[in-house]
Amino acid sequence: MSCSDLERGRCVDTSDLDAASNRGVDEVQSLLEQAVYKPVQGRFKVFMIDEVHMLTGHAFNAMLKTLEEPPEYLKFVLATTDPQKVPVTVLSRCLQFNLRPMAPETVQEHLATVLAAEGIQADPSALRLLARAARGSMRDALSLTDQAIAFGGGSLQEPAVRQMLGSVDRSHVFQMIEALAAGNGRTVVEVSEALRLHGLSAAGALEEMAAVLQRMAVVQAVPDMADAADPDAAEIARLAGLLPRDETQLLYTICLHGRAELGLAPDEYAALTMVLLRLLAFKPGAERPAPAAAEKKTLSAAQPSPERAPATTRAEAPALAARNAAPAPARPASTVPARAQPAPATATVPAGQVLPVVVPASSRAAATPPREPHSGNGEVVGVPVRVQPEPREPAGPVTTFVATEEGDFWYATVQQLVAGEAVTALVRELALQSQLVARDTGHWLLRVERESLNQPVPRDRLQAALRGAGHEVNLSIEIGPVSDSPARRNAAAAAQRQRAAEEVILNDPFVQQMMRDFGARIVPGSIKPV
Repeated sequence: MSCSDLERGRCVDTSDLDAASNRGVDEVQSLLEQAVYKPVQGRFKVFMIDEVHMLTGHAFNAMLKTLEEPPEYLKFVLATTDPQKVPVTVLSRCLQFNLRPMAPETVQEHLATVLAAEGIQADPSALRLLARAARGSMRDALSLTDQAIAFGGGSLQEPAVRQMLGSVDRSHVFQMIEALAAGNGRTVVEVSEALRLHGLSAAGALEEMAAVLQRMAVVQAVPDMADAADPDAAEIARLAGLLPRDETQLLYTICLHGRAELGLAPDEYAALTMVLLRLLAFKPGAERPAPAAAEKKTLSAAQPSPERAPATTRAEAPALAARNAAPAPARPASTVPARAQPAPATATVPAGQVLPVVVPASSRAAATPPREPHSGNGEVVGVPVRVQPEPREPAGPVTTFVATEEGDFWYATVQQLVAGEAVTALVRELALQSQLVARDTGHWLLRVERESLNQPVPRDRLQAALRGAGHEVNLSIEIGPVSDSPARRNAAAAAQRQRAAEEVILNDPFVQQMMRDFGARIVPGSIKPV
């Protein structure tokens, strides 16, 4: 028996069975009936079953006895692409060999050899596409090559092969990566629309982009390992210089996860656009537009806005000038920052007018680090805005709970909204974690400690809930330390109940006797208030 006889099908000692087409028990029994005959030419008789996992359960049971006690001259060769579907009783009686996928370079070389022997002209770039599409299977590579020859009219050219496979031209991928590196969202969306117009695969686009990013990461880490034979090596090296290493890794990860999300979207091209925009949004250091609720940090009294102009009258001008000339002596800092207290009105203010918040120089100097002196001569007036406070060390009096008059009103209002289920989820969290700093006719100022709570949508929903409860007000939210919020009041009440429950247990005579006579102790955390 020789390899040439096996290839020509002349060897009588070998039998093949395609389990994908012959998967029943009758076909397996017909094969096993030949096991009683000894080999004629060689030393062994070989039974080869391809795609063995396609056999039925009865077929496996039929040949299980022969697998347990085979004749000494009989050998089974079971081939499968899904060994998990083969019964454990069969796997335990086999010696397993895991055949790894072939490298694309090896597949390309073999295809070039076969085509040269057949006298068929082939473009190396077309063979590279076929080798990658085969995914390590030489059989699939040869089958794709036959299809490509028929599709291209007897020759293999890159455009025809790319069209047959539905692969994305790497020029589109290079254009997208360059646009992402430059932060050009318009170009990214235009390339995505071009892929839609050409009918190219969205999954193929992300796959090609991931492959290019992987090559870029290799070039960035080890420049000497660049493949000089690759015609795209120069372009990949250029793009590797445009993106930092961390951004390359981030884009590669998002491309891999984005391929799994394409099937979840109603339109795969819309999903592709979202993945590309996510690449742009998560780009480190990308500028994000300021929220619509953000306003100017300070407003000069010399140039008041039209809405706030009546708040500062002529009667206040001498007082402002006096403060600029001789600053008032520093006073002890209160639990609520001075910049959040409404300024006392010294003149008649129209009803419904929003009062400005005047920041005295002494309180501002005590509450915040010294800054550059203001360039104008007018007093700086603070307005309710979203401003991220500068980093500072936590102060005990600021974070402790201190009841205020505004806090009593806000706590009762929030409890009413929560009891009526007017606020839920993030809106409820915003109401519980916020502190009512100042309120005027038609305008309330809230303060929260976390930036994540200061979002436009929860603020608008809380404002709508307040209006539904009879408070026709507009809300403004700032960032700062919170000392009196509904959540802090609830926590303080819970702590008080806990202390009361512990005192009741500790003062109980029986408990004291057990601790005194038997050395008993109370397990921490085991006392819960009723």
